[in-house]
Parts: sequence; structure tokens; C-alpha cells
Amino acid sequence: MLASGSSGNAALLATGKTRILVDAGLSMRETGKRLGAIGENLANIDAILITHEHSDHVGGLPVMARNKDIRAAIYLTRLTAPAIDWGENQPHIEAFQAGAGFRIGDVDVQSFSVPHDAVDPVGFCFQAEGVRIGIATDLGYVPESIKFHLRRTDLLMLEANHDLDMLKVGPYPWSVKQRVMSRVGHLSNLVMSDFIAQDLDSCTANLVLGHLSEHNNHPAIVRLVATQTLEARGHPARLAIAEQGAPSEVYRF
Repeated sequence: MLASGSSGNAALLATGKTRILVDAGLSMRETGKRLGAIGENLANIDAILITHEHSDHVGGLPVMARNKDIRAAIYLTRLTAPAIDWGENQPHIEAFQAGAGFRIGDVDVQSFSVPHDAVDPVGFCFQAEGVRIGIATDLGYVPESIKFHLRRTDLLMLEANHDLDMLKVGPYPWSVKQRVMSRVGHLSNLVMSDFIAQDLDSCTANLVLGHLSEHNNHPAIVRLVATQTLEARGHPARLAIAEQGAPSEVYRF
């Protein structure tokens, strides 16, 4: 995870042959800097996959799309592409239908719809070299269809956006609080905990919680809630909290 939070989101998935950037919410310069810190380079990215059009997921995308040194194919749903301000010219897009599966290099990609207040938001599961990774953030709740897609993951990136009590007394206007708490908003710590207790696959070895609200959550609270739930269930998953300001560790399989 290069960054995770309301100020910008991006993650790198790499095999020996293929490099995929998931979301481009950081500036091109900052994305390049964080990739460089782990020995990677924007010029070597094969594809950029976008979950939805909100600025914290596409803020750097138009500039990247215009840069001649970046040759990555851009994958968005057919409905998401027109919702992005590309500037004067929209670049070539590899458009797909939400729910479609496709292949990028040696990586099998499965998209799935998520309940969020965007035009056509999706999450992704990736499979390559016998490893399965799931990413599900920016969703108001976890329907059965998403639980199905997140089974058998070796690593799962799941949202833990807000603590309900902090949100209720926090600085946001009431209309924004209602949006965040709605079924097309963001996952609370409570819903995250319920998923871990009831639906986290027993084979998931790494659980990364992310997209924490800067004002309405705290990493220590998220870690405590998740750790207690994992221990109560006896689940051995290794827990990590993704940050806004710095990349996560590199997970190798």
C-alpha cells in the first residue's frame, strides 16, 4: 500500500512479469517517490486500475495519463471514465463492465461492485502464481456478494474508516456524517469487526486495514478492535494498519 486514507490512495501489485497500480490518488510526483522507495518506477507500470472517480483515488491520474514516459494501460468501468476530468483530451481507456474478470499480464483480475456513493464503484481480487489478494475499500456495508469474492484470499485489504462515537462528535457537518454512516458510505470499525468475526476466511494470512478517517478514527483504536476480534475467534491472520503518510511494508509471497 503506497498510501491509504481520505487524502490519497494507491497500491502496487507486482509479479515477476507484471506491475499494476491500483488507484492513483497521489500526485504523480509523490507516487513516483513512494514507488522509488521500494525500488519501483512509474515507467515500469503495466496497468493502472481505478476503483471509482473520487479525487482521493484519481487525483494524480489525468497527469499520469498525459505523461509520455508512463505507458500504463488505464482500466476503468465504462461508467466511471466519463466522470473523471481528463482535461482537454481523454486518453485511451481499457473499459470494463463492473463484475467482469480479465487478465493483465500474468495476473487474473476479478472486479466486483461495491455499495458506495460513486458512479460505478468496484473492488478487485487478484490472482497470480498461486496467490490471491483482495481489495475492498469505500463501501457502506459488506453484502453477501462481496463476502463471496473475498474468500480464499492470502492477503485482504479492508476498510476501517471510522469509529462511530468519534464520527458523531467529530467536526463534520451532519449531512456528511449521515453520508459516511449510510449504506453507500464507509465501513465503521464495528462493521469491520463483524466481518472479521463472521466472514474472514480462515486461510487469510495477512489482514491490512485501511482508509482510516483522519478526524473520525485512530490507528490505535482500529488495531485494538481488530486484534481483540481476531483473538476472540482464534484467527491467526497477521494484522497491519495502512497509513496515509507512508507506504506499508512490502508483502512477498
